[in-house]
Amino acid sequence: MLYETIVFNFVQVVQWFFLVYFIALNGIYLVLTIISLGVLPRFIERQSIHDFPLIETGFEPPISLVVTAYNEEAVIVPTIHALLQLEYPEYEIIIVNDGSKDRSMEILTEEFDLAVLPVAFRQRIEHKPVKQIYQSRIHPNLRVIDKENGGCKADASNAGINGAKFGLFMPLDADTILERNCLKLMVQPFLLNPDTVGVGGNVRILNGCEVEDGQLTRVGLPKNWLAMFQVLEYTRAFLSGRVGWNYFNALPLISGAFGLFKKEAVIEVGGYSHKSLGEDMDLVLRLHRHYRLNQKPYRLDFVVDPVCWTEAPETLSVLKKQRVRWQRGLFDCLWENRRLMFHPKGGPVGWTSFPFLLFLEGISPVIEVAGHLFFLICYFLGLISGEGALAFMLLSFGTGFLLSVSSIFLEEITFRTYRRRKDLIKLIFGAFIENFGYRQMMSFWRLEGIVKWVLKTDASWGTMTRNASWSAPAPSRPAIPPGLEPRSGKENAVAERENEFIA
Repeated sequence: MLYETIVFNFVQVVQWFFLVYFIALNGIYLVLTIISLGVLPRFIERQSIHDFPLIETGFEPPISLVVTAYNEEAVIVPTIHALLQLEYPEYEIIIVNDGSKDRSMEILTEEFDLAVLPVAFRQRIEHKPVKQIYQSRIHPNLRVIDKENGGCKADASNAGINGAKFGLFMPLDADTILERNCLKLMVQPFLLNPDTVGVGGNVRILNGCEVEDGQLTRVGLPKNWLAMFQVLEYTRAFLSGRVGWNYFNALPLISGAFGLFKKEAVIEVGGYSHKSLGEDMDLVLRLHRHYRLNQKPYRLDFVVDPVCWTEAPETLSVLKKQRVRWQRGLFDCLWENRRLMFHPKGGPVGWTSFPFLLFLEGISPVIEVAGHLFFLICYFLGLISGEGALAFMLLSFGTGFLLSVSSIFLEEITFRTYRRRKDLIKLIFGAFIENFGYRQMMSFWRLEGIVKWVLKTDASWGTMTRNASWSAPAPSRPAIPPGLEPRSGKENAVAERENEFIA
């Protein structure tokens, strides 16, 4: 009898622990969503002024776009064509070829007529050696840094920062498509607040869309259901999570696919870290730690209206590598910046978002997997009733569905990116069925990431295969008539001397 009482009490305590944990985790997500419901409509209303034609103010600072590329031959050309069409007074595009083993360099050379640029390269932050720097003869604002592979995106990004001419830089992935007005929108916080050191923007899924000649011509939902579930994840993350944390001035992450930073601030904290698989979060947390603990004024901001589009994995193997890496990167970042948590000078990020990332977001895969196994085992052993197990499942699935539908509602009242009624129905249906298998699969993969972080095994990025199904074939370049081929720099110099002689 005593044994049965101990077991019963133990089961009750554990049962309540899991229930309270799930309520706390999803409750915070719900609070962030409610904050976004209040903030976003007013933000969009204020930003409507940018829809009107405006005379250039002349105060927009120039921007360096740093595109890191490793084996990106399938997507690099449409990405560059899209960047060349951005609406902004002055910017440069720096492609960092991180030791690609495919035809990336050959394709870049052929498409953009690259020539060697004999300039000095000042290395202010650490990265692998640069082999050569190239300049496009067609586009004067396009350069390519060809370097040895550094084994991580951080190494390539640091090379791009060292090669950037301007005071603001934007790190981008090679499969990123930016909307044409995004730079004008991203730079606004820097103009309004001189203490701004970083700004994040909104990231959407490119799968299911169409891009022609570097421009997004059709917005659609992906046919692949793995990519479809990621549309929902990105909507929750950016329209609810980022907006909510930014309201508290506790933004813990600016996506590595779409952010704008003050170059000197990033160099001051040592650039991107080679130690972390989550180099984007690590940079943001180090900026928080540096400025908070040294009591320097700063601002890390998030604006939701500038949008970039990026390709999502469509296979289980690639998606698993990404999620395992993300979870390992999360714990890398939290460990490297642990001084920030509950520090007397930590501010909102040290006392709210950082503990949330560790105790709720970080270890949630452990609790979720253990919770589901616990309720299933206890149900089959007769330790809990069917009503109790059903209540737990309804709480787990119901809150997930509620958060997804709330994010879809946010999307509908603000941007209405997916305008067809069948797209809205598909989003809601996806928000329902993702709870039956997809979320559990994510939890297991994230749990694997935690185990690998603890054991310090398999720290590589892995190969992120892209299919570029969204990209229409590039139009063929017209043949150049004989005698009008581009001349080399030496030939141009000879021609200039001949013209001077004739004159």
